[in-house]
Order: sequence, then structure tokens, then C-alpha cells
Amino acid sequence: MIPRCITIAGSDSGGGAGIQADLKAFAAAGVHGASAIVALTAQNTREVTAVHEVPPWFVRAQLDAVAGDIGVDAAKTGMLFSRAIIETVADWLEEHPLPLVVDPVMVASSGARLLEDDAVEVLVGRLFPLATVVTPNLHEARALVGSDAPPAELAEALVDLGAPAVLVTGGHGEVSTDHLFAGGEHYEIPFERHETAATHGSGCTHSATLAALLARGKSLFYAARGAASAASLAVAQGLEEIGDGDGPVDVLGVAAR
Repeated sequence: MIPRCITIAGSDSGGGAGIQADLKAFAAAGVHGASAIVALTAQNTREVTAVHEVPPWFVRAQLDAVAGDIGVDAAKTGMLFSRAIIETVADWLEEHPLPLVVDPVMVASSGARLLEDDAVEVLVGRLFPLATVVTPNLHEARALVGSDAPPAELAEALVDLGAPAVLVTGGHGEVSTDHLFAGGEHYEIPFERHETAATHGSGCTHSATLAALLARGKSLFYAARGAASAASLAVAQGLEEIGDGDGPVDVLGVAAR
């Protein structure tokens, strides 16, 4: 059977990040992708101009519909926006334990806030303990911990907050390395950095690929390496000509077709 993966996140009307990026990454990784949309964003390569939250009951309805027919082998969360949405998603995940990647999306690449201030505590308290791995970028990890410590210390601090394992992605760091802390061990996962004006959706692509590889039964370390490679390739193939801002990554190699 084809592995099945669901993304629980927001929709990017510009097609670069969020649900749209996740579904492309799922396809590239060889899994069937489903979605539960928690918010609609009016978004392009330059900015997020509006956010419309989906009612929590309808988020639950999407999750139940997918699980009740198609089934789910792994899940990832992205933008969750509000306390009410996080509570709803956490309740469902507690009833449906499965491999879970939590990407704590807090701010869009354009600078727009994608997580309300009062939602951070419930994200950490309710969702982190349910995760297989939490995947903040360096800025998100520092914001969550309240420290400018190096990735290894940030990862340990996030595990102390309740995450079973943490992968601090290195796209915003000085060194081209993701840092995984799992099972009390630290692992450095190097990747190739590409200087390009098309990185929109790279974090979503990374976490979605990680979830897809977990759905395929791969180990966390193998999945983390595969996610780093996929995100790096997607940036290398990024569509700089799309929009006037930070162009979308291209995990499917659309430009070469």
C-alpha cells in the first residue's frame, strides 16, 4: 500500500509554502498526501495580507474524514495559528497516536506572525509531547527557549520542555548543518547551502519530507538526512522568477520539465 501522510497546516494562496508546499513534498517523497487546513492566508511572495481561521470543528471534521476512509501513516503540523486550533488538533492526535512531525511555524518568511501570542504555551504544552520530533529553525528555537544559545543547547532545552526529539534546522544559521538531538544523543546533519532568492517554503518542504519518510517506515535519523537533502535540492531548483519577493522552492523540479 502507498504510505499516507497528512499535513495539518495553513493554506498559502501563492502556492509556495504551507499546505501547498507540503503536498508537493509528499508527492516527491513517494507518499499519498492529504490535508486538514486550519487557516487560509492571502499571501504572495512579498507578504501575508490576511488570515482567515477555519472553525475548530471543521478542522476536526477534516481529520476524521481522512482517517475514517483513507487512513494516516504519519502526520505533520505547520501553521496552527490559534490556541483553539492547537487544542483541537492535540485532542485528535491524542486519540490517534501516530508518527508526528511538529514544525512550530511562528513567523512567515515575509515577517508576518502566523501564531498568536497566547498559543505558544499550548503549542509547547499540548503538542510537543505528542511529537516524534519537533523541527524549529534557528529563529524559532531561540524564540521558544528565550536564548541565543547554539543549536545543541537549544535542542536540549526544547527536549526539557517536553519534546521527545528535536531537529534544529540550519537554513538560518552560519553553518550548513541541521542539529538532531534524540535519545540523549546529538547528531550533525550537513547539507549543501545554495545562494538563491527562492527559499520560500523550504522549512515546510523539510518537515513534510521528514514526515513522509517516517510514514514509509524509515528511522528518524534516516528521515532527517533525507529531509535535509530534499530541502537543499528544492532550494537549488527554486523558482526565482516567480513573484517579486522570495520565490518558491521547487521540490518537484518543475522548471526542468
